[in-house]
Parts: sequence; structure tokens; C-alpha cells
Amino acid sequence: MAIEATEPSTALIQNDIVLFGLIAATLGLIFWLSSGPTPFWKKFFTLWVPALLLCYFIPGIYNSVGLIDGNASKLYNPVASRVLLPAALVLLTLTIDLKGVLRLGPKLLAMYAAASISIMLGAFVAFWLVGLVHPETVAGNTQGGMAALAGSWIGGGANMLAMKEVFAVDETTFGQFVVVDVGVGYVWMAVLIFLPTARRRSTPAAARTPARSRT
Repeated sequence: MAIEATEPSTALIQNDIVLFGLIAATLGLIFWLSSGPTPFWKKFFTLWVPALLLCYFIPGIYNSVGLIDGNASKLYNPVASRVLLPAALVLLTLTIDLKGVLRLGPKLLAMYAAASISIMLGAFVAFWLVGLVHPETVAGNTQGGMAALAGSWIGGGANMLAMKEVFAVDETTFGQFVVVDVGVGYVWMAVLIFLPTARRRSTPAAARTPARSRT
């Protein structure tokens, strides 16, 4: 059920249809700019700010400045969480090429399963260790946020939202784990991109030349 507002909403936009249009236009603009229509925006989203982070951050600003009121709106719950999210998951499943996946062979499928299990075990071990060192950090519904984070690393953003609904993660905790998800993911990607470049710079030119070209 939707969260009932304890006080009358003072948000500038209170109509859910207008709110839906604002959010849709905002997300559409973010993804269009992230596609790189100009060199500046391509560099902005590639090197500085990931598009997914802005998808959560900008609507949060709308709520903070009083443009919208998430607690007084029924757009997310039940419309988005009960209608749009399941439909998105079904459409995502329909695009899976099962024959192509099976053609990849059992070794690759076993590797994917092992990676998924390792993420789940890693989340459990991290949660347990932090609980031993600083129990206040894992108080509340932190385990639900950790489950959503693990879901994202296994199956992407749609899976993360699904785990959020399954474990009833509150918005504050979910937002914190979104920042962790985006931050860790993009920092690790930056490291992976940087390492080959650093290796080429540190390797002498003669060592990078193929053997055939030197003979």
C-alpha cells in the first residue's frame, strides 16, 4: 500500500500524471545526453558522473526542494512497483536468447553460476564481519540493502529493484546502496580501463613489438 502522508503535501506538483511526465522526461534527457550527442556530454558521463547515479539523484533533488512529494504520491507504490517493474522484468526476460546461452557451453554457464554464488557469499561474509566490528552499521534493514546490491551485481538494475521489493528496503537505505553500487562499479571499471594503458606505458616498445615484425 502507498505511504500515507501525515500532513497535507505542499509540493508544487501533486498530480501523479504530471509527476510521471516530469520523471519520464528527466530520465529520457539523462539517457539521451549519456548517449553522447556532443563530445562534452560524452566525456561528462564517461569520466565524471555515471548516468545511473543521476537517475536517482535528480528526482531526489526534486523531492528535497519541494517540487514533488514522494510520500504523498502513488506513482511508485503501487503503480511503478506493482505494474511497471513486473512488466519490465517480463520484457527483459523475453529478450533472452536461450539458444545462444546454451551454445556457449557448460563451462561458461558454470563460471556465471560460480560468480553469482561468490557474490552472494561475499555479501553474507561482509555483512557478518561488519556486524562483528561495528554492529550499528548493519542495524535496521541493512541486510535487505545488501541483498539488493548483490542482485544488482548479478543481474543489473532491474534485479536490484526486484530485490528491493522482495526485502521491503526503505528508500533511505536503498539510496545508500545505489551510491555504493554505482561508485564501486564505476571505480572498478576505471581501474580495469587504466591498467592496460599503464601496462603499455611501462612496457618498452621493443617488448610490445610482435616477434614476426622483429625477424
